[in-house]
Amino acid sequence: MGRSSKKGPYIDAKLLKKVLNQKQTGDKNPIKTWARACTISPDFVGHTIAIHNGRNFINVFIQEGMVGHRLGEFSPTRTFRAHGRVVAREISKT
Repeated sequence: MGRSSKKGPYIDAKLLKKVLNQKQTGDKNPIKTWARACTISPDFVGHTIAIHNGRNFINVFIQEGMVGHRLGEFSPTRTFRAHGRVVAREISKT
């Protein structure tokens, strides 16, 4: 279930302030954030944001297609290594 349309999208105030400040200065350094639940607004387009995934920061360049999504969607928290060995043996037999 999504957020109420009456409230509007959740945008972290500190992050928005940093993006607008960076837009005025023209700085291109990544902005560090822990706000994974923050919705990407059109103001973020063209900026690089370092999103924390629980262990380290992942740099994400914000593009137009990302507007409306959450920051956490672009910073995976789990590392996929492989499926079980049984599946690998079954594939090699055929």
